[in-house]
Amino acid sequence: MSRLVLGTMNFGPATSEPDSHAIMDRAHEHGINFFDTANAYGTLMADPPTGHLGLTEEIIGRWFATGGRRREKTVLATKVYIPMGKWPNESHLSALNIRRACDESLRRLGTDYIDLYQMHHIDRKSPWEEIWEAFELLRQQGKVLYFGSSNFAGWHIAQAQEAARSRHFLGLVSEQSIYNLLTRWIELEVLPAARHYGLGVIPWSPLQSGLLGGVLRKQRDGTAARSTSKRVSAALDLHRETLEGYEKLCADLGEDPAHVGLAWLLAQDGVTGPIIGPRTIDQLDGAQRALEITLDDDTLTALDRLFPAPAPNGSKPAPEAYAW
Repeated sequence: MSRLVLGTMNFGPATSEPDSHAIMDRAHEHGINFFDTANAYGTLMADPPTGHLGLTEEIIGRWFATGGRRREKTVLATKVYIPMGKWPNESHLSALNIRRACDESLRRLGTDYIDLYQMHHIDRKSPWEEIWEAFELLRQQGKVLYFGSSNFAGWHIAQAQEAARSRHFLGLVSEQSIYNLLTRWIELEVLPAARHYGLGVIPWSPLQSGLLGGVLRKQRDGTAARSTSKRVSAALDLHRETLEGYEKLCADLGEDPAHVGLAWLLAQDGVTGPIIGPRTIDQLDGAQRALEITLDDDTLTALDRLFPAPAPNGSKPAPEAYAW
């Protein structure tokens, strides 16, 4: 699979359908074959709301329908869990919702199988026996090839894998988690668990909502493209000094901060590929630079000083950070 993953959350509410199709075509031109979506993508929280649940999958499905072996060339990942309605069994991971949600995703995507079907979140109420039985049936029916998790803790991964092992089932093959220079908590347990069980790791929000994309420089030169939410503004104020040091380091390297942030993730042990969510073709084209950057040891050390790894027991790496 490609080292960069095309995230599609902007398709529909933030990026028009024709532009979304053009981005997917350009992704294939760049050799990006791994596309990530979710059944709940397609709405933008606004007043009034824009789009509708499932719109993103519909846009991808209509792109597949244009031919050119687009579906065959794509490793397609989608998700289940987020409520798609207000009635019972229209959300989470009950056997009935898994069955219905998968069929609806297949219909919207215009395909007869999903390469990677991911649990969008842990379901603390549905027993693993029920979840795995439902997933096993989907695989037997040829509707899904592999299963993954998203936003799981390390012990959730262990729970899932040991339950799957008891059923002689493959279980999870990947974990999709927030991971970037500013948010490194998965290094404590999730990354070690994923490496232990042989799971690929797919980081989402690799630039922490744009904070690692040169936000200070863009504010100074007036090129900031997106409105800044209260949450992002608060994070910017909290990390301003660190981000100033980060953007200076990137300037000294002669590289864009966004590309350095992606290159750092690509250099982390166990990372399959970060998810990029371009709203435009230019953003997609620009992200390719990250694949060409090799960060030397001095640069990696400097980044660790700016963004220290979480370590509850001094500077030891996880999982040894918890003990001696």
